[in-house]
Amino acid sequence: MKRVMVRYKVKADRAAENENYISKVFEQLKNDKPSGLRYASFKLNDGVSFVHIVSIDAPDGSNPLGELSTFKAFTAQIGDRCEEPPVTVDLKEVGSYRFFGDRSAPKTGAMVGDWLWARVCEE
Repeated sequence: MKRVMVRYKVKADRAAENENYISKVFEQLKNDKPSGLRYASFKLNDGVSFVHIVSIDAPDGSNPLGELSTFKAFTAQIGDRCEEPPVTVDLKEVGSYRFFGDRSAPKTGAMVGDWLWARVCEE
């Protein structure tokens, strides 16, 4: 299993475009339902910083996300949209509570951020 976090900052005038690309990726994920993939994307409060968390557990070790046409389109010109380029870091889980694999979590990406935030606020 591989888990990574990607963070970057887009130019202010490109934030909506970036969100549009991300929405299209989640639409395709909802339709295609690739196995071995868990993916969440977040926009930070500054409105231009984004964080993506990816968990890949495909039987053949492949990354299903990279095979999506919408993800290819999203990443094709990411450098042009960015003020700070993407930085990818491997994540080593120390512990988690209902973060990966919770059956009560939303099944579409559109509400993942709200769902996580609601869980944090419950505490």
